Amino acid sequence: MRKISIALTITVALLLNGCLLTKVVSVPLRVGGAVISIVPFAGNTAHDAIDEAAEAVDELPF
Repeated sequence: MRKISIALTITVALLLNGCLLTKVVSVPLRVGGAVISIVPFAGNTAHDAIDEAAEAVDELPF
């Protein structure tokens, strides 16, 4: 049982590296921006702002 626990801990640690963490945040932002861009007039402005925020999250030094 202890070996399974250690293997699970190592697996979780490898999966939760910086790249994955930033994608968990930025992908929903990008999807939300794509949905908002459908709104006439203000949609593109909101999409650009959300996309800019998602790019800032992608550049975090994790």
